[in-house]
Amino acid sequence: MKTETTDRQILWRCFQYLRPYRNWEIGIYLLMIIVNLINIATPQLFRWAIDGGIYGGDLRLLGWIVGGLLLLTLIKGVMTYYQGQWTENASQSVAYDIRNELLSTLASLSFSFHDRTEAGQILSRAMQDVERIRFLTGRAVLRVIEGTVLILFTAIALLIMNPTLAGLIILTLPLLLHRAYKFGRIFRPLSYDIQNQLGDLTTQLEQNLRGAAIVKAFAQEEAEIERFNEQNEKWFELSAESTRVQAVNAPLLDMIANLGTVAIIWYGGLLVTRGQLSLGELVAFTTYLAMLIRPIRLIGRIIPMFAIAASAGERLFAILDAPVEVADSPDARPLPRLDGAVQFENVSFTYHTGQTVLREIDFSADAGQIIALMGATGSGKSTLINLVARFYDPSEGRVLVDGKNIANHTISSLREQLGFVMQDTILFATTIRENITFGRPDATEAEIIQAARDAQAHDFIMAMSDGYDTYVGERGITLSGGQKQRLAIARALIADPRILILDDATASVDTHTEHQIQLALDRLMEGRTTFVIAHRLSTVQRADQILLLEHGRIAARGTHDTLLHSSPLYRQVYELQIQPDQEIAHEL
Repeated sequence: MKTETTDRQILWRCFQYLRPYRNWEIGIYLLMIIVNLINIATPQLFRWAIDGGIYGGDLRLLGWIVGGLLLLTLIKGVMTYYQGQWTENASQSVAYDIRNELLSTLASLSFSFHDRTEAGQILSRAMQDVERIRFLTGRAVLRVIEGTVLILFTAIALLIMNPTLAGLIILTLPLLLHRAYKFGRIFRPLSYDIQNQLGDLTTQLEQNLRGAAIVKAFAQEEAEIERFNEQNEKWFELSAESTRVQAVNAPLLDMIANLGTVAIIWYGGLLVTRGQLSLGELVAFTTYLAMLIRPIRLIGRIIPMFAIAASAGERLFAILDAPVEVADSPDARPLPRLDGAVQFENVSFTYHTGQTVLREIDFSADAGQIIALMGATGSGKSTLINLVARFYDPSEGRVLVDGKNIANHTISSLREQLGFVMQDTILFATTIRENITFGRPDATEAEIIQAARDAQAHDFIMAMSDGYDTYVGERGITLSGGQKQRLAIARALIADPRILILDDATASVDTHTEHQIQLALDRLMEGRTTFVIAHRLSTVQRADQILLLEHGRIAARGTHDTLLHSSPLYRQVYELQIQPDQEIAHEL
């Protein structure tokens, strides 16, 4: 019983998206009632045409009836057109609103949500699940309500004409409704599994498309095809089971509905031969029966769609209702223009998995200082800079900028004053100009060009066919690694941040370009606080502070020269990570 209640709540919530479009809905159902009244009137016109016009020899009456049927058909056609158009407008508007809300929610959700949610699942929900809700709020609910009203009107007309014959038909209704209900109970969990498996299949495909170069480089095409086949086979098996269940249900519904048809033909024909029922009345009765069976069959087919929509809604609302773990407090205030001083006070951080990655971190960075972060993979470097950007909130302790707890201020006012140049450069499938101005869409043409010149990107941009309007492709795939990094530097330059977060930003460029970019970064870092995950000698030598992390703690701190003589652990990390890279760079 709990599942039914939950399904009703999910479906009710889906229908709430129709509220802004209530005028369309009112119009739709007014037209539906008029169309159904026309449907109910049509068999009576058949009856009068046969009994009065054909058998009665009244050609004038027959002409009027034929004319009336043509007029009603025209009216019904026009009303059905507007009914369908308004239904689609309303349901497409619902899909539009849900997708916008979904993207808005995804943009506001914390990094922890994206850490544990596969992109393929999100894509599946944003496209296929939203489409299920669109169908539910559009034609599905319209057909069910329309069918229910038509069944009610038809049953009343049948009872008025001949209660005995009507009783034979109405006896089949409970069987049809019971079968439709039972089918929905079976189909609901199966539908949920199918949609989840489709999400897994989408994830597998998305990963293969994104990692196509790696797959080919390691000659793993066959292995990836096999992995995809496994996911595809699971989806196929679930879909085949769904088809089997529906294949059993459809003929059962038809068989139950046809019992009424057989009863009418047999008993109604008997009454006609006895003179207790006119031929026109029998024709009207069989027409009503056909009208009655059609919506019953349709409802039987659509009811499973409610089960599908309920499972789709459950998956969608799991995202829309996901808690925002990093959010502005009710009394959050915007940060003023920062100087850039950063302080960690006894900061610890534990991921949702229970893994503690930072423990009791204490340090201060004065405005304009360069803070180099070093340590082995998994030591907590990335987590530390994520806390500076407030992608996560500390499990314990405080992070302060200019002496202000960032948890007490708006996230946007903090991040607007941060700049990022990461080793894994993310570019968007749009023009170079729009990628550079991503953080400052109002930048002037002169500012865009100056940022590109400072990042040593202007020359290669102008060498492209469309210059700054060149389309770079998904994730910047049409550019080299060095070109992507230089665009990322231009993007950071134009944003004029107070705090910079760098991840060895020149790792993917040649020595000549590295020198030029380093000069640009020198200008960029001047007067700004910079956190850099360091892998190069030039970086650690210039750092005002080096924080050496080990197992989530600060194992050593100081300048390069100081640590080289005072910390055996730093000397070991330096010899393993920094010195080999420096020697390779000299050889090149």
